[in-house]
Amino acid sequence: MRIDIWSDHACPFCYIGKRRLEHALSQFPHRDQVEVVFRSFELDPNAKVQPGKDIHDMLAAKYGMTREKAKAMNEQLAEQARGVGLEFNFDTVVHANTFDSHRLNHYAAAQGKAAEMTERLLRAYFTDTLNISDHEVLVALAAEVGLDAAAVSTLLKSDTYADAVNGDIEEARRLNVTGVPFFVFNSKYAVSGAQPGPVFTEVLDKVWAEEQEAPALQVLGSPDPAASTDGNEDGCADGSCKL
Repeated sequence: MRIDIWSDHACPFCYIGKRRLEHALSQFPHRDQVEVVFRSFELDPNAKVQPGKDIHDMLAAKYGMTREKAKAMNEQLAEQARGVGLEFNFDTVVHANTFDSHRLNHYAAAQGKAAEMTERLLRAYFTDTLNISDHEVLVALAAEVGLDAAAVSTLLKSDTYADAVNGDIEEARRLNVTGVPFFVFNSKYAVSGAQPGPVFTEVLDKVWAEEQEAPALQVLGSPDPAASTDGNEDGCADGSCKL
């Protein structure tokens, strides 16, 4: 089974949804036969670090609400995160562009470290409140999960994996993905948003059951006995063929 997850490292619901899926997978008897693929999505392609403005101010400006209302919303979200064992420190979150962190994630995937890198980037943004658009920060995070720091530094100075990031974003558009997290199971079933654990459990069971169903053999075309002088079908049987 394959699960493609479109997400952004600056998306709180992506982190929460990831934990809920992981919990469901931990109870899934066939979890060792599930491949999880992380796909790129940018919630704010124009995001940049704005000194003097915190995430509460930005949320208030974006949705036309007071700072107090925005802060209350973030506190409610942090409470949801605590419910799945995560710590969100919104007061010090650095609102940063995530394009390069997505490029790094594609490199990590090529090295077999996508899961570790994704987790570290999300924790860096929401818990450690690091600037994940800073190349020095990204190099340090990559080294923490076992990637070569020099190789990552060189990568970030180039445009390597930019096409891969843009390709993921374009595919999301084709799938009409307008928000993340967005989970696609075996290219057949989709779950949108940080759904409760039982939703993921239900989909995992359904997809697994369908995978185990042997498709019935369908024979296309009806043999015409009249077309054969001996009444045999147009084929070989009993180890012999009449030519």
